[in-house]
Parts: sequence; structure tokens; C-alpha cells
Amino acid sequence: MRYLLAPLVAWAIAQAAKVTLTSVREKRLNLRVLAETGGMPSSHSAIVMGLTTAIGKYSGPASAPFAIALIFTFVVMYDAAGLRRAAGRQAEVLNRLVEDLVHMRGVQEARLRELLGHTPFEVLIGALIGLAVGLIL
Repeated sequence: MRYLLAPLVAWAIAQAAKVTLTSVREKRLNLRVLAETGGMPSSHSAIVMGLTTAIGKYSGPASAPFAIALIFTFVVMYDAAGLRRAAGRQAEVLNRLVEDLVHMRGVQEARLRELLGHTPFEVLIGALIGLAVGLIL
């Protein structure tokens, strides 16, 4: 249980922050962000960094489980800020092309989701939440 507490609390804090920040920005309660990807802060980064910090704290930074968790954390954070973000940008371009086709030829297509990943700053804040929670708990 001691390995699970920090990541779960970090994830919950990141999700609560995401709902709060979005709701304040939109001036209405928006619980939809809990089921969407992207946004501030990255709960993926918070949960994996919380786990890695807990493993480092209890197993030691020279342990094999810590090394595995750290590599896993880097992969997740890279994916959140790199690959998924790039896919979101591609979706933006494709949506603009489809809009042009609709205007030129009347072709209708469903819009692709554009917010798939996180900015590096959103990933960093999520990681800092995970690190802080992992060190405190």
C-alpha cells in the first residue's frame, strides 16, 4: 500500500487541479475534463512520478525497481508531451483540410480530437506534484 498511496494521491490532486483550473477559466463547473486527455496539470506525469518517488524513497535510488520506474516515468512523460501532442497538431491540420473540402465540395467528415497531449509545462507541473506528494507521504 505504501507504494500506491503517493501515486494515487498525486493523481487525485492533479485531477482536482485540472477541474478547478478549467472551471474557473470557463466560469462554470466542468467535470468533463476528468475524462479528457491533455490539460493542466498532467495527471499521467503526476501518477508516474508519484510512483517513482515512492519506490525511490522505500527501495532506494540504486534499486532495480527504482530504475524501472524512472525509465517508465520518462517514457510516459515523453509520450504525453511529445507524441500525443504531435498527433494533436496533425489533427488540427487535418481538420482545417476537411473544412476546406466542405467549403469546396460539400464533403462532410467528423472532426478529429485536437487536444491529445500536454505542453512540456503541463508535464513538468504534473511531475512536480508527483514528486512533492511522493516525498511528503
